[in-house]
Amino acid sequence: MSHSPRLALLDPDGIESIHQAVLYILSRLGMQVLNEEALALLHRSGCPMGAEQQVTIPEELVDKAIQGAPRSVLIYSREGILAMDLGGYRSYFGTGSDLLYTLDRDGRSRHRSTLEDVRCAALVGDALPNMDFIMSSAHPSDVPGDQAYLMSFVAMVEASTKPVVCTAKDRSDLERIWEVAATLRGGEEELRVKPCVLHYAEPTSPLKHSRESLDKLLFCADRRIPVIYSPAPMAGATAPITIAGHVAQGIAECFCGLVIHQLRSPGAPFVMGMGPAVLDMVTAQSSYNAPEYYLAYIAYVEMAHYYGLPCWGYAGVSDAQIPDGQATLEAGLCTFLSAMTGANLNHDVGYLDFGRAGSLEMMVISNEIIGQMRRLRKGVPVTRETLGLDVIRTAGSARHFLSHPHTMKHVAEVQWRPSLLSRMSYDKWLQRGGTSLLDRAKETVSKILSGHRPPPIPEEKAKMIQRLVEKTKDPLG
Repeated sequence: MSHSPRLALLDPDGIESIHQAVLYILSRLGMQVLNEEALALLHRSGCPMGAEQQVTIPEELVDKAIQGAPRSVLIYSREGILAMDLGGYRSYFGTGSDLLYTLDRDGRSRHRSTLEDVRCAALVGDALPNMDFIMSSAHPSDVPGDQAYLMSFVAMVEASTKPVVCTAKDRSDLERIWEVAATLRGGEEELRVKPCVLHYAEPTSPLKHSRESLDKLLFCADRRIPVIYSPAPMAGATAPITIAGHVAQGIAECFCGLVIHQLRSPGAPFVMGMGPAVLDMVTAQSSYNAPEYYLAYIAYVEMAHYYGLPCWGYAGVSDAQIPDGQATLEAGLCTFLSAMTGANLNHDVGYLDFGRAGSLEMMVISNEIIGQMRRLRKGVPVTRETLGLDVIRTAGSARHFLSHPHTMKHVAEVQWRPSLLSRMSYDKWLQRGGTSLLDRAKETVSKILSGHRPPPIPEEKAKMIQRLVEKTKDPLG
């Protein structure tokens, strides 16, 4: 018997109180829905309409959407191999998206992100064993703005076979990305059955849903593309500063999207989300790593488990400007919380500087941290074999267990082996160069960029994708 350790924060009364607050916000306070298609869906379903496109959503409609959404969302690789089963307490990890800056190899200076940075991040993510999915990491400044998301998506799927979480400017932009994904999977139906891409969309806190965000949400519902709908209410600025109110508002904003999504296409794959940003009242920075952020994050994940819905999460992220001790501490703690609460789809690995810059070295360091967390999540199996009473009886008198068959049998499964962290003595560490963690991360990045090559996209599909990309560059395309 093995019990996977879990971290919990809320008691049953707290969970019920937050749930009731979510229903109150939706059914009594309402949301501003700035999309005519979504408004029509809600109106036909009996939602009361107010001035300035304000809508309230009855409790029974919210409950129906929660119950009708899938408990599990299966995601596949570029080649159609099952890669993630989102739901329950299963945790997966990947990079973030759309960073304006990328750190240079010196680990301190930075430059405006380019399309090459998107490719490099995808390549490193593809090589790292604990990265389960890919996001763009960088937002390319060297391509036209209306092509940035599509070009980034193509760069990612060329550099990695892992699933991709994409962002898009608007509905037409997302449709072009969907066409490329369908080409990769061999057709629209193949993509629907074995999706290799998820889309990230978000409303605008407080309590507002833009036309563009809902356009993309509805497109995903129509095409059965797995979608994450994740508000980012900022405590003290666009949400209550108190943690319970912060969480209740964020979930209510997410569930407005869930209701619209499920009305459009019942049972379509949906991942609930919330980015519990915290405004630091001294520095005016939006922190990813304040204790209040962590508390709101844990509470939101617990609520996702209460609802039985797959959830969006965070890992490997720091407010530090460079991959230093602060970055490792914060990235480690965030990853620990995601693993121990069972958050499902954890992104932003490699994020630094309050979500402004990305670091390949931080990705590598976080990959090591995730490996440790996955070992912890395995827990302590307690069986006759693992208790080893017979082993203690027979080997104990010899005063060591080094050569015992029981040790040989279980050493590989019991002991996690680091690939980056040092376990050498001081003398051996000096003999091998006396390198720091960052030095070793830089070396790993260099090896991956120079030597890792994922399987290429088949030539015919690559040509079709290139034609799709060229079509978007044509004003008449």
